[in-house]
Amino acid sequence: MDKLPFRFHSAQLADIELPKEVARLRELAYNLWWTWTPHARRMFSHIQPGLWAMYRNPVELLINIEPHHWEQLLEDEIFLTMYHSVLREFDAYMKPAAATWFNQNYPHYKGGPFVYFSTEFGWHESLHTYSGGLGILSGDHCKSASDLGLPFIAIGPLYKNGYFEQEVEPDGRQQHFYPAYDFARLPLMPLLGDDGRQLTVSVPFPNREIHVRVWLAQVGRIPALLLDSDIPKNEPADRPITGQLYVSGREMRICQELLVGMGGVRVLQALNIEPSCWHMNEGHCAFLTLERIRALLHQGVAFPAACKEVAKNSVFTTHTPVPAGNEAFDVALVRKYVKQCCDETGADINKLLALGLPHPDATNEPFSLTVLAIRLSTYCNGVSQLHGKVSNDMWRHVFHAKPKEEPVKAITNGVHTQTWLGWQMADLYDRYLTPAWRQNLMDEMFWKRGVTNIPDAELWDVHAIQKDNLIRCVRARVRTQLARHGCSPDELRELETLLNRDSLTIGFARRFATYKRADLLFRDFDRLRAILKNPRRPIQIIFAGKAHPADKPGQELIRRIFEVSRYSDLRGHIVFVENYNMRVARMLVQGVDVWLNTPRRPHEASGTSGMKAPVNGAINFSIADGWWCEVQNPDAGWTIGNHHTTPNPDQQDHEDSQSLYDLIENTIAPLYYQRGPDGLPGEWIKHMKASIATVLPRFSTARMVRDYVEEAYLPAAKRAGATLNGSTETQW
Repeated sequence: MDKLPFRFHSAQLADIELPKEVARLRELAYNLWWTWTPHARRMFSHIQPGLWAMYRNPVELLINIEPHHWEQLLEDEIFLTMYHSVLREFDAYMKPAAATWFNQNYPHYKGGPFVYFSTEFGWHESLHTYSGGLGILSGDHCKSASDLGLPFIAIGPLYKNGYFEQEVEPDGRQQHFYPAYDFARLPLMPLLGDDGRQLTVSVPFPNREIHVRVWLAQVGRIPALLLDSDIPKNEPADRPITGQLYVSGREMRICQELLVGMGGVRVLQALNIEPSCWHMNEGHCAFLTLERIRALLHQGVAFPAACKEVAKNSVFTTHTPVPAGNEAFDVALVRKYVKQCCDETGADINKLLALGLPHPDATNEPFSLTVLAIRLSTYCNGVSQLHGKVSNDMWRHVFHAKPKEEPVKAITNGVHTQTWLGWQMADLYDRYLTPAWRQNLMDEMFWKRGVTNIPDAELWDVHAIQKDNLIRCVRARVRTQLARHGCSPDELRELETLLNRDSLTIGFARRFATYKRADLLFRDFDRLRAILKNPRRPIQIIFAGKAHPADKPGQELIRRIFEVSRYSDLRGHIVFVENYNMRVARMLVQGVDVWLNTPRRPHEASGTSGMKAPVNGAINFSIADGWWCEVQNPDAGWTIGNHHTTPNPDQQDHEDSQSLYDLIENTIAPLYYQRGPDGLPGEWIKHMKASIATVLPRFSTARMVRDYVEEAYLPAAKRAGATLNGSTETQW
């Protein structure tokens, strides 16, 4: 963090006693760098494999190691070699003078940090601060911000109960459980204030103050500050505000979003940090703008001028391609929570509320956080080229834009390559592309040349190893699930043959929203049966995903697919894995042959799951929606249907399902099972290499974060008065 003029002070709560010879294990455990560093995870696993397999959390692991166990480890040359090797790698990464992309390209940058607000962060499954794609994107954004050396701070809530744990009953019904997490046993540290105590700030609510304490998650080089309302200072009714992620109650939801937006601004004020850019990742964070306006009004700035001042270095990213998916609240509810601010500052409450109304003169419309963020930002973007066009059409009236103007820009999402890459595949890249591939994630020619150097046999062997890992993981999880259902030992023993390494394996895993059409495969059950059970070309499909507790149609999709997987003659060809999380996602994208994506166009803003599979050699099979529209290489995957939509959803589903069946039956399966004289599927491997070389460099968060820096962050910083190369007039 050498670009930032401050240091954070933190303390560790966990009771961890370590021998002095390995004392820096504590430092490694509390830096989420280990989540994308295979050598670090293997080192922690070596300490106690059973405990690591249980927790996959180094803080919990170190808490539970018996003191006498260290005596053995200190005489274990393999462990000590791993420990010192990982420390060298960590120190080289964290070194202030590291030759990061930002340091090399903007060595004279002088300005505040880029601050990134999000209501969820998917860094690792041990931290329950995410639910799905938005959180995974936020987590990957942070990791690449660290890799690239940005002056960057992340801010969001810390949920006591997180998002729900999923269990599927024998009849397919989804059950929801919300465990209470002990933050002292997670890779989190209390952030300390000047008094040496955990930093707390207060946020004004109607007739009371809500207090939030601040936790630090260190993500490589960058800090993430997480807000927690579950403290004794608060009334019992207010402590659960940061309880559940995406709580169903509308008033509790607005309380969460006010607390994060306004509280996050106050945390930065308490730390004397003046950001040069404020990035709102989706509208959930938009209330931060009101807190910034409040501060300016207290300084005597007039309301219109305060709005302009806030907007000039605010950046907003929208992720939702349909109006109904954008966060909105009843105006009376918003009035209840902003009235106090207006009374204190003398602001006209109706003018304040008008900032969030799509049509300010229409009093019957709800208050939209997306509209609020648009009106109080100077830069707005969608998350794929298609989504940018959809967003311009959707919000043109808010911008008062002419038909051909495009006020909403587009920065296509990406994924953090090292997080989603299997370590066996990473080792293969090390051998044939050299370890320099980590510094060349954005270089398309590097990947095009490098992938051709990988021998077909070795690529296929590594893919088979990762596929075996997936199969073992799925068998174990299904066994646990069916044992809970009361299945007999003989039924559980049958799971030893569940899934076959040699069979074409398709993965489908995501949030079970109805527009994602998880049931598109099942429109013609007889045809699906004939395709999957072809004795010469058998196919197996693995499903995983959750539906929000309030989403009954999504839960019905899960019930139907689970029923097929257990009680139809496609048992074994269709498998449903419960409690989808980041670990399940990693295993799937690393082990499947094909990644299936079937949203109703154009409802998928971007979609990132299909970007994770190709880095491991899997091939996409997708509707022409979101990011997939930008892939021009036909060898990199297959497109379902065409690039057009019909006004009749049932007709669209019929056409897309027929295209899906035709491609699987006549193109994908024959290609997979076609073997050359050497026993290898040469043409299939050609597609695997095209998938890697086409997708990996173009759709990484390294490229995405670079685009944010150059198109959004630095221009915002310049408007805020930051200097680059010694002059605010410098162009970049």
